[in-house]
Amino acid sequence: MENKFIIAIDGGTQSTKVALFDTAGTEICSHTVKLKPMNLYGDSRAEHPGDDLWDSLKEACQQALKKFTGDRKDIIGIGLGSIRCCRALVKEDGSLASPVQSWMDLRLSKPYEHEDDNVRYVTTTTGYLTYRMTGEARDTRANYVGPWPIEPETLNWYEDEEKFRAYTTPREMLFQLVDPASILGYVTGEAAIATGIPAGTPVVATANDKAVEGLGAGLVNDGTVLVSLGTYITSMMVGEENRADTLNYWTNPGATPGEFLYESNGIRRGMATVTWIKDLLGSDIVTAAAERGMSPEAYLEMLAAEVPAGSDGLYTVLHWLARPTHLHERGIMIGFNGNHKGPHMFRSVLEGIAMTMKNHTQAMCDERGVSLTSIIVSGGGSNGDLFMQIFADVYGVPAHRNVINGSASMGAAICTALALGVYKDRQDAIHHMVKRRDTFYPIKENVALYKEINEKVYSKISDDTDQLLRTSHEILHNK
Repeated sequence: MENKFIIAIDGGTQSTKVALFDTAGTEICSHTVKLKPMNLYGDSRAEHPGDDLWDSLKEACQQALKKFTGDRKDIIGIGLGSIRCCRALVKEDGSLASPVQSWMDLRLSKPYEHEDDNVRYVTTTTGYLTYRMTGEARDTRANYVGPWPIEPETLNWYEDEEKFRAYTTPREMLFQLVDPASILGYVTGEAAIATGIPAGTPVVATANDKAVEGLGAGLVNDGTVLVSLGTYITSMMVGEENRADTLNYWTNPGATPGEFLYESNGIRRGMATVTWIKDLLGSDIVTAAAERGMSPEAYLEMLAAEVPAGSDGLYTVLHWLARPTHLHERGIMIGFNGNHKGPHMFRSVLEGIAMTMKNHTQAMCDERGVSLTSIIVSGGGSNGDLFMQIFADVYGVPAHRNVINGSASMGAAICTALALGVYKDRQDAIHHMVKRRDTFYPIKENVALYKEINEKVYSKISDDTDQLLRTSHEILHNK
């Protein structure tokens, strides 16, 4: 199919990206709009302020299309991806009854309870944006992760009324569910004016954002693991078996029918910790980076590359956002001495992320009975050569990155290509659209050092500090 294009929407926790691809997987242009800071209040609530998801999507579409030099009539479809584990309460007219609840909001640990008569629908972020773009109360069945009244095997709403009522969500408030990689509806005239996308363009269902990312990374069931560097960092594998009895990973719906995504435990506010350390080190870093024409992160990577592996005994435990069931958890940096400076702290955060994820990944592989063969690293953090080398050394296997390292947008494009019949199946689409950029190979002496540090020191820090943090939490919060 020549001179045909796909719009891919990648909605995240910190930004909304809209990219245009040709059907061979080449990114033609893109635009990213940062979201407003999350509204965090009380001990439990986290919301996207105002109508930030829709407003950012409109702006990102408009700006991406301004960069597009092709004919908009050659845009064949839109892949709609957005954040999982969020809740949107929608009025009859499609506007929000209240701000979208983030996955970090503790209300998301319980089913929706109807208390506001302004609410007509309760849905996910993909459902809300579908309604805005098409006027259709339809959503991908593969983005319902969490306490929804959905049958885990069929991914349909429970037919059994007793099971359904246990979730306290009125049936008439739920959207119709469709398979990923199928058409949700078509861009309305109103949405066309708001976004610049031609009216009548098909809008295609994707899945939960991690499954879309796995598809876009070209993940296959051969012992390869995808490490996703986002606000939430996790590792993933794919397969065809739906398991509900696992300890070290859980099963999510995949981005194509019949596919399942296996996901390890992860790091909450993961890459936000890298931003935190950059901000903590102050404006001098930003100024010095600007003078060299570099981003602050790239400049810090350059400095941290001079720090030896192991950061001279400085270790970072990445509990910057406690789990709802472990509210006493706190982030830790341990092992300071007078020689440590900002680059040591920065490298220690990178090493802490890599070692934490290695342990989570290995637990998943061991439980699945699968040998780890290689990793793909996706997300903006994979742009750093030092970070990629640390991953290769800590995991002890080759670490790949793709040309499109923000692979959720590629996954959305692949879903669209499949829905519109451009490619016959998942593997065919991956073969034609996903392209590898480069590979980092483990450095033998670093592999041995990180293995010893991880097994004898790093993996034991939380065990030794947990009771102290529990006691601290009780002192501070039980007065």
